[in-house]
This record gives sequence, C-alpha cells and structure tokens, in this order.
Amino acid sequence: MRNSLRPLLRRATVGVLTLATIWAPGDALASAPPSPEAERLAFAQRYKALQHGGIVRAANTSVSCRTTGELAAPTCPAARTGGRTAVNGDFNMFYVDVDRDPNTYNSSRAELRVPEGARVTYARLYWGGNLRVGEQKPPKDNGRVLVAEPGGAYKAVLADTVVGHRVAQGADAFQASADVTKLVRASGSGRYTVAQVNVAMGKSVAGAWGGWTLVAAYENPKEPLRHLALWDGFDTLKAGLGRKLRLPFPKKATGRLGLVAYDGDRGRTGDSLILSTGRRASTVLTDTANPRADVLNSTISEPGAVAAARVPSYPNTLGYDSDVFDLGMALRPGGDQLALRLVSQRDAAWAGALFVTVDAKK
Repeated sequence: MRNSLRPLLRRATVGVLTLATIWAPGDALASAPPSPEAERLAFAQRYKALQHGGIVRAANTSVSCRTTGELAAPTCPAARTGGRTAVNGDFNMFYVDVDRDPNTYNSSRAELRVPEGARVTYARLYWGGNLRVGEQKPPKDNGRVLVAEPGGAYKAVLADTVVGHRVAQGADAFQASADVTKLVRASGSGRYTVAQVNVAMGKSVAGAWGGWTLVAAYENPKEPLRHLALWDGFDTLKAGLGRKLRLPFPKKATGRLGLVAYDGDRGRTGDSLILSTGRRASTVLTDTANPRADVLNSTISEPGAVAAARVPSYPNTLGYDSDVFDLGMALRPGGDQLALRLVSQRDAAWAGALFVTVDAKK
C-alpha cells in the first residue's frame, strides 16, 4: 500500500509510467514545492466567456465500499447501485482502481464529450476527498495526481492554486485543482483516467469519500451564443453558498448548472440547490437523479439521469457529487441576473465548484 507519491515517482523514471508534468519539461513533480493550503477558500470566478459553445464535464469517484475480503459488506453491491439510505459511514471503504497498474493505488475513468468541430477554450481538473478514515493520509500529496488522456500515458499534474484543507466533524477534507487546458485541447473527447487522488480508506463515522471532476469550456460556431462561467472555492455548507450572476438572457432561454460537492449522504434530507432570476419565485432544482431536498445524494449525473461512460459507473458514489442540472423552466421569463443558493444542514459537507451555461441576448 502506498500512502505517498514519492516512491511512485522515483520508480516511474525507469519506465513503468511516463510521467511528464504539463507545466514544464521533465519530471518536475518530485521536487516541486507543495501548493499552499487554507481552511476556507471563498468562492470566486475562475473563468468567464461570452461565446458560441458550452461546458462539458467528466467525473468519477476514487473510493467505494468493499465487495471482497474479510471486510467486505454483503450490502455493498446494492448500495452502489442505488440504495436510497446507504452512506459511506456504514461501510469499510477501499480504493477504486481500474487501471491494473501496480504503481497506482487508486484510479477511475470517465468520458469527456467535446462536440465535433469544437475548440476547448478552458479546462480545469478538480480533485479532493477525506484524508482521515481508518488510515490517515499525508496532506503533502493533496496537490498531486496522475492524469492519462484518451489513449495516453499518465502525466503528473500539480495544483496551481491554493488547496482547500480543513478538519471538521471527524473528517480531514481537501480539494485541489489545476489548469489542464493544453492537455484537453490537444486530446479532445474520450475517456480520461485520473489516479492517485489522495483519499483514505477504512471506516469511520465521517466515512471515506473522494473523487475528481474535469470541466471543459468550448467554442463551437454551430451552437448558440452563451454565457459560460465557472466558480470554485472550498467551504462547508452549513451557512449556505450563494452566487449572483449578471448574465442577460432572453425569454425561453436554455441553460445548465453544474455542481461539485463532497460528503453528501443519500437519503439524508436538508440539501437544496435554489435558482431565481429576480422576476419570479425561486425554483428548487431537482430531477430524477437528484431529489429536491437531497441534492447532495452521492450522484454523478447529467440532467435527469446518472452520467454514463464511467469506469466504474456506480449510481451511488457514497459521498461524492458532480451533477449537471437543466435550468429549464426557471429561465422562461428571461432576465439579466441569476441568483444561486446551495444550502445544507450539515457542517461536514463541502462545496468545490459551480459552473453555468445560459443562452445570451443577441
């Protein structure tokens, strides 16, 4: 079992893995200083554009319940496939590892679907999890992951911004992120693999959880003119998270909203995502994958359904949410402002990123 990437990186230089940081030539990861950390990162705008195009994302979990060995739970398969009240604290959790590479202890895949003919204008990778469960992971590895583009070898990616890292309610939580525009622009659509997300295995009241989300904005002359925006930060949700966006949009506009959050529990109510345009009553965002009062329900979903093309493709991620909602009727009156609010009844739930696409007035 490897709790640090340093031994991995030393072995990688002899050819087991091809590690090349996308920021500088050579293997800079082993000697690069870690990104600074902060308990709380206020949500701030990371990217904004007015262009013909949209935003797509790929995401997956990095840890799940055990189905083999003495610590396996008979109820784990049912929990993964959608047990309504199954939560991570009920299980002894273990790493997801799909790449069959002995030099990685966790890995998972998901497909990024960039439309044909589109050009990626910005891409960012987010990863995070709980460092303290049955084991305690070293925070020095929070800002490091391995990424393989479709058909490619692993490349080391370093966080390029302050890492959120906070101990609360029995969890030792973090989120890191990095600009991966060059990699995604060159590689395009297909299944991306992300490995070595610094998550802990085991069992505790707080539970094991963690995963990654790749967000990509693109330009495509065949699509409508849209406002594209991405925010990120790291904070608990007990006091709620609110954003107001100046985005003039016409009547009957279409749009989507994406959310990345950590440590949601399926079946525990009190988590809501609310949208208003200033011209009508607020709308609670909900669909068949996300109940209106349980939006942090451990899902990776597209509007109305669990997202496909993931390996593994568990409907219940046991603590990791990366959801995309159709804004639908909430935009019908038109307007020039969106107000978003994400609320939770729990101290130990964290928001990591929000993104939105909305038709623009011409």
